[in-house]
Amino acid sequence: MSDIAGPAPRHRTVAVRVGSVTVGGGAPVVVQSMTNTDTADIDGTVAQVSALARAGSELVRITVDRDEAAAAVPRIRERLDRIGIQVPLVGDFHYIGHKLLADHPGCAEALSKYRINPGNVGFKDKKDRQFGAIVELAAKHGKAVRIGANWGSLDQELLTHLMDENARLPNPAGARAITREALIQSALGSAQRAEEIGLGRDRIILSAKVSNVQDLIAVYQDLARRSDYAIHLGLTEAGMGSKGIVASSAALGILLQQGIGDTIRVSLTPEPGGDRSLEVKVAQEILQTMGFRTFVPLVAACPGCGRTTSTVFQELARDIQDWIHVSMPDWKRTYPGVETLNVAVMGCIVNGPGESKHADIGISLPGTGETPSAPVFIDGKKALTLRGPAIAQDFKSLVGDYIERRYGQLGRDAAE
Repeated sequence: MSDIAGPAPRHRTVAVRVGSVTVGGGAPVVVQSMTNTDTADIDGTVAQVSALARAGSELVRITVDRDEAAAAVPRIRERLDRIGIQVPLVGDFHYIGHKLLADHPGCAEALSKYRINPGNVGFKDKKDRQFGAIVELAAKHGKAVRIGANWGSLDQELLTHLMDENARLPNPAGARAITREALIQSALGSAQRAEEIGLGRDRIILSAKVSNVQDLIAVYQDLARRSDYAIHLGLTEAGMGSKGIVASSAALGILLQQGIGDTIRVSLTPEPGGDRSLEVKVAQEILQTMGFRTFVPLVAACPGCGRTTSTVFQELARDIQDWIHVSMPDWKRTYPGVETLNVAVMGCIVNGPGESKHADIGISLPGTGETPSAPVFIDGKKALTLRGPAIAQDFKSLVGDYIERRYGQLGRDAAE
């Protein structure tokens, strides 16, 4: 029996190069996000792309919906390059993508990937022609393409055809099952057409998004069984706040555990004026919590109970976590490997010492009625006991010293 439980083996997919990032082919799962600025607003879009990239987004998608937006894309790319933001940009095209890419070759070149929705790339006799035009431009410029089917904009001709076929069966399937099949056929059929036009499998990523967790799981399980294209995961229109976070975590967590998914986005609705980069943080935390990747040090903290009526442990856990997130941009350069650090901030004697021993460095604060002292455990052993009014600050200093001692030498060795 293995000592460590883990996910199923990764679904075998073809590797796709998107700018400097590899998606699929066994590469680590890639985190991506999308701006909600008007792309024609160059200053606003550069600022938001920069914020998303600094938060850890490895691909950033921007809307390209009209001439002004397309004309702005190369200028956005130039501005980002000047300030050292190398994150690849993905163009989100609907309805007139073929025209925008043809009319704005600078846009076609500046983007690293084009996103095509087969449900609205064109209608009736224009559909194949306009889809083909985008694929030809992608092949010409050496760009990747995501063929992203979405049940909110599903190819109605295909859906109607499948519904009619299903109705003639002795035991017809339910409407939801047929809708899922239409999504999969739309994505796979479009990918096959792209290959026929001349786009290699190593340039194609597929997605088939829905907003219901169980439907999403069923769609992607089937899509993975029926192809080896790289796969983008995301629960579309996940929602706001805890609802969006929980729904996305449930859906993506199950699929990732089954080895499905090469790149993910958590599509959260932000609060008015809220932080767009929250979706990046949630995506990272899904991957790190499940053990797929490491991004920032983890802080384990107990939820509190009647034994922990003091708020000291809550405040310390919050302060340590905030300090870590603020410090990470500098730490990544100075302390290579620091993202693997585990810190424990516990509130009483019940699980405090044990949990702290499992962390790299941990503290067990006194609970209600306990002796006002806080043992600190470093690398599994009790190192010292803190007392007095400055326990929180003293522990924070110990964490800083631990990071310097454990990871500082690695940084100095790398610099030499």
